[in-house]
Amino acid sequence: MSCLYLPKLGGAGGLPDLGEKYRLPSFADLEKSGPKIEESPPADFRIGWNEKGLALSITVSGKKHQPWCRLAQPEESDGVQICLDTRDVRNVHRATRFCHRFVFLPLGGGTDGRESAVFWFPIHRAKAHPNAVETERIKIRGRLLKDGYQLDVVLPEDVLTGYEPAEFPRLGFHYAVLDREIGNHYLLVGPPFPHDNDPSLWGTLDFGK
Repeated sequence: MSCLYLPKLGGAGGLPDLGEKYRLPSFADLEKSGPKIEESPPADFRIGWNEKGLALSITVSGKKHQPWCRLAQPEESDGVQICLDTRDVRNVHRATRFCHRFVFLPLGGGTDGRESAVFWFPIHRAKAHPNAVETERIKIRGRLLKDGYQLDVVLPEDVLTGYEPAEFPRLGFHYAVLDREIGNHYLLVGPPFPHDNDPSLWGTLDFGK
């Protein structure tokens, strides 16, 4: 999969402006040999890169109810989890210090619980962990929609251990949309596979212009 160059990580308000060309294919798009799936995928996932970091825009649709988000239970909340490997090592089953796991919630933050929130978690069974991540450095904005929500995120290069796109122009990448109402959806594989701790199960993004 291609991850295209984005001249500016932040647009208005310091958050990304990712057009249609930055959209990643869904699993249904990738599964060329399977039956044609008429329904729209539950997540529109867009990503761009430049030397200063990564920009993400995620739209989750198909919901009738407000997301269930609790800061005390981020991994059980409705939201999006992403896993990244800045070295894209394909032949290991345990995460290295270049592997990262983030959880983004559209609600739950702020004094009234109406703001978005971001978490970093160590990866289970990892051989080593990345440098300490200051989540305050990550820009995030959640917005409720009539049938879901949108998340815009900027991950600056200094929160991504080993992020050197000039030397390592590929990124191991996985996402999971976790939702109590519409179910869980994964980029490639989900349970029972250890999708959130085995880098060999993640996809690859090639940094392009």
